[in-house]
Amino acid sequence: METKTGNHHEPKPYANPYLAGVLLGLVLLASFVILGAGLGASGGIARIGASLSMCVSTPHTLGSEYFGKWGAHPLNYYLVFMFAGTFIGALFSALLAKRVRIQVERGSSASVSRRLIYALAGGTIVGFASRLAQGCTSGQALSGGALLLTGSLVFMVCLFAGGYAAAWFVRRQWHD
Repeated sequence: METKTGNHHEPKPYANPYLAGVLLGLVLLASFVILGAGLGASGGIARIGASLSMCVSTPHTLGSEYFGKWGAHPLNYYLVFMFAGTFIGALFSALLAKRVRIQVERGSSASVSRRLIYALAGGTIVGFASRLAQGCTSGQALSGGALLLTGSLVFMVCLFAGGYAAAWFVRRQWHD
């Protein structure tokens, strides 16, 4: 725990993970009951990308096979608001817990630039794959898992197996 000299502003402890899990389950249930659809993130991010593309060239974006199907107002979609609410809620929670500081999490053997390059590369791969699969891990794990969809359960097993396999290649970064 970090303290500031003189003020003694210590961060609050993390939330109870069991309580957070129950609350996330209730949010998922509310999403199914109110919207008739589950949770996800990549659809909202893709629509934000479509909106940004429209700022550059509206005719090109509307004529695009990928972005064009969303029409002239791609931000009018529930996942855009869910994504924005998740971001704002996380920021609000971090501010309340006094856990906001700009830093790069890394092991002592990894430089800041190496860590940022790996994070950018990994995020790009995951973002591309989630759009290629027409859904992200949030949608698969939470929404598909809650519905006990076989494909979602197989996906989660493969995700964890792939994560453990990939960790072998980057484990030295975190050896402190």
